[in-house]
Amino acid sequence: MKVKSILRTISVLAAGVMAVSSFTACSGSSSGTSETTAAASSAAATGSEKGVLRVGMECAYAPFNWTQVSEEVSNGDTAVPIYGGGGYAYGYDVMVAKMLAEELGMDLEVHKVEWDSIGISMDSGEYDCIIAGMGRTSERMLSYSFTEPYYYRSNCVVVKKGSDIENITGLSDLAGKNVIATTQLGTGWVPLLDQIPDVTLGANYETTAEVFMALSNETANVAVIDIPTAQSALLTNTDLKLITLADGDTFVGDEEMTNVCIATRKDDTELRDKLQAAMDAVGLDRDKMNSMMEEAISVQPAAN
Repeated sequence: MKVKSILRTISVLAAGVMAVSSFTACSGSSSGTSETTAAASSAAATGSEKGVLRVGMECAYAPFNWTQVSEEVSNGDTAVPIYGGGGYAYGYDVMVAKMLAEELGMDLEVHKVEWDSIGISMDSGEYDCIIAGMGRTSERMLSYSFTEPYYYRSNCVVVKKGSDIENITGLSDLAGKNVIATTQLGTGWVPLLDQIPDVTLGANYETTAEVFMALSNETANVAVIDIPTAQSALLTNTDLKLITLADGDTFVGDEEMTNVCIATRKDDTELRDKLQAAMDAVGLDRDKMNSMMEEAISVQPAAN
């Protein structure tokens, strides 16, 4: 009888364990947004009970984002440690990301990623949104969901001082010059290069720093870029000149590159809407955007 009683007890306990295991497995396989799953796993990894806003950016696109060696910033703010090590991230994008994370009651996690894989890495689940000076183009809208702009930028060209094109005021002035043009790979500026009269398309580069180096080395004669990035570069590249092209003699269809927006995965409209609500709540209007961008330019380290 004792043996039968013991066996009966073991059988009951085993059944209970199986039931609990079965319930846990079902719970784990239940559907939920990628945002919720990713935030939960990231929160567990950091030991935080708060949700985690996981953001992808280059950390190499000043003044929007850059890498620095310490967390100190001359404006009294602090840079954000880059996930996995490799320094600290700061710049306009980081300022915005910190503001939104605070509004949402979330911890901020910055992931450093090369530009040509920034969308692929988000789709694979490495992070949940892109805050990286990304223009909202019609092509990108087929693959990602976007907030309204968190910055509005204007485009320009950059040339080398002392060259025969340093005093141009419009695209028509480049006719017959047979300039070599360049820009950053995978951006909305690439299609604009063909609008330069008599242009020779040069190599495009992974980072904007390489774009400006090509001008300095005279590997290229003209770079198409945005004004904040050019202003930032000219702080250290004093041999270059920023030119704002005259209305009516500039690029056609470059409006898409003026709208800098936050991107989420195409089906992650829940996170997109949360970020939009946070943007609205903090009052990120054009005056605030411009003020923050001026500050970002003023505090960038010389190395960026």
